[in-house]
Amino acid sequence: MSDRRSFSSPENGPNDLMPRSEDGAEEISKTERKREAHAAKDLGERLAELDNAQLDTFALSDALQSALREARVITAHGARKRHFQYIGKLMRHHDVAEIEHQLAHIDPDAPHNVRLMHESEQWRTRLLDGGADKVTAFIADYPSTDVQALRQLLRQVAKERVEQKPPRYYRELYRFVRDVLSEASASD
Repeated sequence: MSDRRSFSSPENGPNDLMPRSEDGAEEISKTERKREAHAAKDLGERLAELDNAQLDTFALSDALQSALREARVITAHGARKRHFQYIGKLMRHHDVAEIEHQLAHIDPDAPHNVRLMHESEQWRTRLLDGGADKVTAFIADYPSTDVQALRQLLRQVAKERVEQKPPRYYRELYRFVRDVLSEASASD
């Protein structure tokens, strides 16, 4: 009789295809471990692209934060590759799913950020074209709005249009509306 075990042996059960360790816990395959290591390395590369203020919003260890900052100055291909493998190793001690969730809120191409951008542009247009009733509707929908700042921005945009100046306050109004909408969606 050989020492090989069949995965469908009576002691393992006919549907038990995952190898088990001696204590009964399922072992992770080498392929799965490699896939997780590559994903952690790729996530580290995305985090290294963030600026310091954005990086500080993540709950990361000091070693990982300094490694991410250090990665920005490494230019040699081999050195960057080794450094990101090190970052991937450090990422194993963190909740990768939570970091990816936070990163999705920063990423401008994420679906919720694209939706927020379009909604902000629509509200800005409504506020500028709709008059006082649209301002009242905006304030009713988003009660945390700084009404005085909103009305002041609307006046400055109107003055800017009359004087045909560059659209500085027009952009500020967009940022103001976007911030109000993002605060409202974060509280929901």
